[in-house]
Amino acid sequence: MRRIVVVGNGIAGLTACDSLRSAGFDGELTVVGAERHHPYSRPALSKALLHGADGKSDDALRAHELPAPSHEATELLGVGATGLDVDARLVRLDGGGELPYDGLVIASGSRAKRLAVGHGPAGPDQDGPVRELTLRTIEDAVLLRERVASRPSVIVIGGGPLGMEVASGCLHMGCEVTLVSDVRPLSRQLGDHLSGIFTSTAILRGLRVVRGGKARLVDHGAGATVVLADGTELEADLVVTAVGDEPNIDWLAGSGLLSEGSLRVDSRGRLRPEIVAAGDVAFFPTLRGLQRVPLWTSAIDQAKVAAVGLLHGDAAPEFNFQPYFWTEGFGLSLKAVGFTPVVGAPDYSDPGQEPGSALMRWDNPDGSGTAAALNYRIPVPKLRRLADAGPAALRPASPARV
Repeated sequence: MRRIVVVGNGIAGLTACDSLRSAGFDGELTVVGAERHHPYSRPALSKALLHGADGKSDDALRAHELPAPSHEATELLGVGATGLDVDARLVRLDGGGELPYDGLVIASGSRAKRLAVGHGPAGPDQDGPVRELTLRTIEDAVLLRERVASRPSVIVIGGGPLGMEVASGCLHMGCEVTLVSDVRPLSRQLGDHLSGIFTSTAILRGLRVVRGGKARLVDHGAGATVVLADGTELEADLVVTAVGDEPNIDWLAGSGLLSEGSLRVDSRGRLRPEIVAAGDVAFFPTLRGLQRVPLWTSAIDQAKVAAVGLLHGDAAPEFNFQPYFWTEGFGLSLKAVGFTPVVGAPDYSDPGQEPGSALMRWDNPDGSGTAAALNYRIPVPKLRRLADAGPAALRPASPARV
């Protein structure tokens, strides 16, 4: 294998390139990336950008860039893949170009879902349809920060981690914020116990939470009207939607790689011996069946496995998936290791030294454990040990007897 093409220049693509080199690949490596930027920290867009002290676009971009890659690849940035011929082993590109490969890594990521189908984000100087912003790219984040600088009223649609982090950031910027969710915010991701803590804290800090089922957007002068399933209308200057993501797999139509409209890989990330996938595009086998887990850390772990799987096949290690998730907002910081949502109250809880802090663990019905640290300082490896082995893993080892 002398030529490997990586489609996607996000964290999965970057990690795959580094892992290929670390595993001994010294051939021709080419990265195709639809985004024109070098990889940057996508989680920081919602967790930090709106909380920064400076709204300058250039500074915001530089602050979240990752270190320069060291994989010595040819990078085609701002270039999208438009098709794949698996028999000829060719990736088709924007403008009619083609890239031959011996090995292919599919890490093309995902894009934000929109409520207003066909409506692009309306910038501050644009007249047009509903002003629906999303938060997926650095451009989205810079535009959002510019728009909230004047402290408009904001409606955030979506009660998942991204929606809650955006709502927290907008509150921090001084905006009046309403969050629309069909269930209690974060309950699908975390379960009732943890979501209850986040929601009650958010409300105390000024967030208005509206339960409204499926929402739609309607033009409303310079702003927008959100119409809920029961007919209730909410008006605001700005609407941000955080209703999930869609894998960027359109370019794979007709390739024969899609199964029921998705990329389903084996435990080494393989679709074929010469093609692997990782990150937001891929369904990997887990203890709970095939799952697509669009998390930053999962993309890194999957890309490492897929890169080695591409080079070494069945001799490569299999993916041992243990989710790691973190979110911040409303003065709360949560780190969680293991499958979520969790059910009920924790089976183990250690109140931290700070008010409201806690270290918790749940015993899951499938025999696994989930550990969570809420405003509680603990290294992630130690949190993983708590998830795996329970509270006994936190006790210091007994001194050896002489």
